[in-house]
Amino acid sequence: MKVDLNADMGEGFGDWPMGDDAALLKVVTSANIACGAHAGDWDVMARTMAEAHANKVGIGAHPGFPDLQGFGRRRMTMAPESVANLVIWQFGAARGMAAAQGTRVRHFKLHGALANMASEDADLARAAYAAALRVDPDVILLVLAGTAQEKVARELGAVWAGEIFADRGYEDDATLVLRGRPGAMVRDPEEAAARMVRFVRDGAIHSNSGKMIPAACDSICLHGDRPEALAIARAVRAALEAEDVVLAPMEGRRG
Repeated sequence: MKVDLNADMGEGFGDWPMGDDAALLKVVTSANIACGAHAGDWDVMARTMAEAHANKVGIGAHPGFPDLQGFGRRRMTMAPESVANLVIWQFGAARGMAAAQGTRVRHFKLHGALANMASEDADLARAAYAAALRVDPDVILLVLAGTAQEKVARELGAVWAGEIFADRGYEDDATLVLRGRPGAMVRDPEEAAARMVRFVRDGAIHSNSGKMIPAACDSICLHGDRPEALAIARAVRAALEAEDVVLAPMEGRRG
């Protein structure tokens, strides 16, 4: 069995670093790199992509709402055509920077509030994903498994991979428990590792209430801005390898 281990990164800005990207890139197999709207800038993007390429880590574009102060985690209301243009603008920047570093963007993953809203709202997911596919019809859409994101990716006939989270709790509909609510975050590395072994073994998400939701567990995500991110990444990787799971960049599926 193969599973991808991804992390959100490239989220520093100017002289302000965010997370230990260099260390994480020696553990993960894919990197979701901020595109400048919710976090990151041109220098951070260039440096993170170059380091990812050097470590043979798959590169993904990670666009979010234009919300530097809120780190892209505040919900915004935007017209579908504006969401599409926002996605194209950020995805285009990521593709250009990757080409300049001698590499390419393999996957596309929505960030923060934009991702959470698209997991609930198929029309929003369609606006974002259709725009990304206009830029690159072969890009892998990394979707929140079992949500409206997956439904839309299937309907569009896109290549997609199902994502589960090592450091987040789940509701019974496979969406994430909102930040700030009890059970939203998983901070203990050993707990996160045990959860991921169970999710991958069962091919299902286990919600906080105990419900088992069949899901495509193609890629495991952790948030690179968290202080425990590196410890969680190492614990998850070690636990999966102990179960003979191969860690490799996501390949994607259709249908």
